[in-house]
Amino acid sequence: MNKNHGFDTRAIHAGGTGKNPSNALNPPIFQTSTFVFDDIDHVEKVMSFQSDDYVYTRGNNPTLRLFENRMAELEHGEGAVAFASGMAAISSVLFSFLKPNDNVIVHRTLYGSSYSVITKLLPQYGVEHKIRDLTNLENLKEAIDENTKLIYFETPSNPNLSIIDIKKVVEIAKEKDIKVVVDNTFATPYFQNPLELGADVVVHSATKYICGHGDVVGGVAISKDNDYIQRLKFDYMCEFGGVMSPFNAWLLLRGLKTMGLRMRQHEKNAIEVAKFLNNHPKIKTVMYPGLENFKGYNIAKEQMNGFGAMISFEIDGGLKDAIKFVESVKLAQLAVSLGDCETLIEVPAAMTHRGYPNEKLKEFGLTESMVRISVGLEDSEDIIEDLEQALNM
Repeated sequence: MNKNHGFDTRAIHAGGTGKNPSNALNPPIFQTSTFVFDDIDHVEKVMSFQSDDYVYTRGNNPTLRLFENRMAELEHGEGAVAFASGMAAISSVLFSFLKPNDNVIVHRTLYGSSYSVITKLLPQYGVEHKIRDLTNLENLKEAIDENTKLIYFETPSNPNLSIIDIKKVVEIAKEKDIKVVVDNTFATPYFQNPLELGADVVVHSATKYICGHGDVVGGVAISKDNDYIQRLKFDYMCEFGGVMSPFNAWLLLRGLKTMGLRMRQHEKNAIEVAKFLNNHPKIKTVMYPGLENFKGYNIAKEQMNGFGAMISFEIDGGLKDAIKFVESVKLAQLAVSLGDCETLIEVPAAMTHRGYPNEKLKEFGLTESMVRISVGLEDSEDIIEDLEQALNM
């Protein structure tokens, strides 16, 4: 596979080792928990990593390996680890870098479960956290101390789409030998490659755009450091047991084949929807990186290859009107996820981010009446018509 091939070509072909068994066009699903050996000498070679053969699917499996290899290629990494869910990937990566008395600095706006792991679970193991607005790099510099071992953030962030300058965060972190982990779920490897900007690890909820069809739960972590990938796989993924199933890996490989096509159409629709919302008299604020009046527009334009398909906004009138709106859509679906073919809509404070204390929402860059849309692949005119009728209810 030529590394100079374009994204669409790599999304279909990268990571393979040649022809599939029986000359099949699609790779088979190795739906097995256990692999057999020829003899004890074979066991020794496999167990001591002298061979690339397999032992047990919790450690690896040909279908999982192909998915990991393909994701590593798409994110310009050296290796990847597949997980049973996005949160399995995120929590395992956090634990792999942090020990008692360490602290992690995180952006003030995070996905609800990531926020819970960092603020509730890690402190039980002696790991502290500092929550800062990382769109202001002075906040980051002020927060770093001798116990800071990790900086973790999403960009664009969930759900207010704040944009963090990855290169500049990395420059600050490297001076102090601090690791940087970026959640790239919203942007996808099609629109952004954090490893190329200096990040140590990139994580995804593969459930979202990587799958693209709303029928898989999975996660993945990618790095340029292959030694770290081996440690993450065997010391954390295997031992915590958050292994992805071979069938889910196969479905994700299927999803990757159309990722470029899907992301182009998702973004095209999102730009039209964002413009519509930005010009609607009942909309107070629109949060979308592709709007020139959006705070993070210039950084997004520099570090991303596009602006994605996630939009958040505030309806004039507050929570009551936001609830009425999301309950009035007909084409869009009220749901917590994103990245599917269908347009999905939610109120984060009541759904994906309900773990945030209401009295502190503003502190975290949220409001209780914020609405988030994952713009789907339907005709943009139909999406806009649906939103317009809901706003007029």
